[in-house]
Amino acid sequence: MGIGFEQLAWEHTPQGLLTLRRRREPTRDVDVYEVKLDDEYLMSSLFTVAEEELARLGLAAVDGQDLHVVVGGLGLGYTAVAALEDARVARLDVVEFQPQVIDWHERRLLPDVVVLADDDRVHLVEGDVFAMARGDDGFVPDAPGTQVDALLLDVDHSPRHHLHDSHADLYTVDGLRRLARHLRPDGVFALWSDDPPDDAFVADLEAVFATVEAHVVTFPNFLTGGESANTVYVAR
Repeated sequence: MGIGFEQLAWEHTPQGLLTLRRRREPTRDVDVYEVKLDDEYLMSSLFTVAEEELARLGLAAVDGQDLHVVVGGLGLGYTAVAALEDARVARLDVVEFQPQVIDWHERRLLPDVVVLADDDRVHLVEGDVFAMARGDDGFVPDAPGTQVDALLLDVDHSPRHHLHDSHADLYTVDGLRRLARHLRPDGVFALWSDDPPDDAFVADLEAVFATVEAHVVTFPNFLTGGESANTVYVAR
């Protein structure tokens, strides 16, 4: 029998009160880990299928071996752990804006994803992935100008619903072109979204990338008794 509710970590940030909590989900008899920013739920370990599929679908579109992959947004770590399941991944840089989130993982507060603190391929990087996309140095601070095989991005709720107004420019043709400079030839940009496929955003991706797919990822939702769906965009 697990603890009913426990706040594992919390800290005031410029963006608001960031909280990691664990609660027991009685209908499934499992511990659920949740992240909140003030009163807004950012992520939960209750449903992680689409976050994991972001890595699997994104990397399935990448050719080659010894891949260098960047995950934008560490969060609860499920996208990064799924990326490590691909044996071709030689290096995984995970860029996270909130240093507190990196600290949670380094302190091993999330038992399902402790591999991120133990795998030598993983580099947890404090930084702003959106500023990195705009800049000239790219996503790898210890090797400026490095082009990577894939960027897997899961920060905003969707291309239209952003956690911060400063993110909006990435989801434009100009912003996507700036991002694409940091990918190797035939490199892949993959994006998680909580919304259905957005035709206008697909058109913007198609203006920059050679091939674009919008995958609808469905999963059973016991809370509603039906199915829920997210979208994973994969652009190469």
